[in-house]
Amino acid sequence: MALFLLSLLPYLVFTLFKLKKAIHMLQQNYYDESERYFLWILKNPKKVWLELDVFFPCLLVLLLTRGKIQAILFGIFYTLLAAEYHVQRNKEQIKKPLVVTSRVKRLMLTLFLLYLVMILPMIFCFYRPLVAYYYLYLGLIAYLAYLFVKLANFLNKPVEKCVFLYYKKKAIKKLREMNIPVIGITGSYGKTSSKNILGDILNVKYNAFITPKNYNTPYGLILSINQYLDKFEDYFIAEMGAFKVGEIQETCNLMHPTYGILTTIGEAHLESFGSQENIQKGKFELIESLPQNGFGILNGDDPYQVNYNLKNTCPIYWIGVQNKEVDAYATNIQIDKNGSKFLVKFKDQDEFFPFQTKLLGKHNIYNILSGILLGYKLGMSIEDLKRGVSLIKPVEHRLELKRLGDIHLIDDAYNSNPVGANMAVDVLGMMNGEKFIVTPGMIELGSKQYEENYHFGLAIAKKVDYAILIGKEQTKPILDGLLDASFDRKRIFVLNDVKDAFPLIHKLKTKEDVYVLLENDLPDLFNE
Repeated sequence: MALFLLSLLPYLVFTLFKLKKAIHMLQQNYYDESERYFLWILKNPKKVWLELDVFFPCLLVLLLTRGKIQAILFGIFYTLLAAEYHVQRNKEQIKKPLVVTSRVKRLMLTLFLLYLVMILPMIFCFYRPLVAYYYLYLGLIAYLAYLFVKLANFLNKPVEKCVFLYYKKKAIKKLREMNIPVIGITGSYGKTSSKNILGDILNVKYNAFITPKNYNTPYGLILSINQYLDKFEDYFIAEMGAFKVGEIQETCNLMHPTYGILTTIGEAHLESFGSQENIQKGKFELIESLPQNGFGILNGDDPYQVNYNLKNTCPIYWIGVQNKEVDAYATNIQIDKNGSKFLVKFKDQDEFFPFQTKLLGKHNIYNILSGILLGYKLGMSIEDLKRGVSLIKPVEHRLELKRLGDIHLIDDAYNSNPVGANMAVDVLGMMNGEKFIVTPGMIELGSKQYEENYHFGLAIAKKVDYAILIGKEQTKPILDGLLDASFDRKRIFVLNDVKDAFPLIHKLKTKEDVYVLLENDLPDLFNE
């Protein structure tokens, strides 16, 4: 019995490694909201079912042995698995590590109890002739770790619901007592950039609180209110994300926004929304939740906004670049490596006003215009607006220009949509120097994923000198687009890890001025 228990130590180490990875994937899939984690399991059979312990049936050989040799072989088997698993995980590029939140701790406790229930009867009713079968059974429950994580998450749902309701009531009470006007921001693309831009503009005159990081779900907003919001704020700028119809409405029921900005409606999360019509309907839930004493700001260049039958009579103001029949439009746009310059014309003003920003990219002009118009309608002067725009800080990983040794890096790692990706390539094309792109392509575009990545490849072919694609399977459509555009095959490189891209660039570059666009950096759950 003592030897049996000792042989379980390497097994437990391996199982903990595997459970940690499974919990990491669950967290990145929003704790299986809308069955995202389960769908990820179905779409990634190699990652889930072909891990090292797929060979656990080899433990059948233990039926041919007796005594200590069984424990020794079992211990060696899982020692080797644990060691190799540890080496492999260390080699992986973990972009966003597992965050051990209170929710994760509760999940771990439930998993511990589940495994205890499955293992304790075997220990208390230990029968030596069945040891080989015990080992096979243990191998099976380690192999099914991803499913046990899903089961534990399901069992925890009632507890998590109670925890959520407790903090939700606390947040609602705090918001009601503080009576701060809420500005909601949603859209398929540009939410985080628009949020940060608006915050920088409003903070010239007001105290504006913006939701930190990517806290754009009801859970994240509740956390922001309870932990970060204070009584000195004049406005609360809330980013609102969604994967299906009804989620923005749920967030609005919590936040009760007075003002709203809709950035752009596109094909992001088409897979989870189900259709373009559902995306359109879901995003407009923000604007249709606004009160009559508030207003919404829409994009007059976006056909999905212009052609929508709005079910709200609150005031609506429009921005545009192509469309001049709007409340504020930008013209004479000039973009270079130092930033962007443009003129703004307000509907109720006769003159054009010059603005300057450090930000790159045409899509950022739209985000800035929304912030300018909202600030204007809230009483900010033109001079304050100009100052606010000049003070806008580049948003991390969103067309952020950096210096990496002797390389100019255009970091657009957090962008993952067709509109933004093509605009980023246009920005790269404007630079004077040798141009590289490093990208794994775009995801979660449903049936349009191949088509959009293929067209992305066509766009890249016109603007860059070298294309470095990350992930053979994921980037196949981009490769097809590049080759169909007659891009030089010798200038295309396919790698498995983005970390290998920059040593390769240093070998390939032939000029002093080198610009590298890092376009999209997929979450860990999409690593090949």
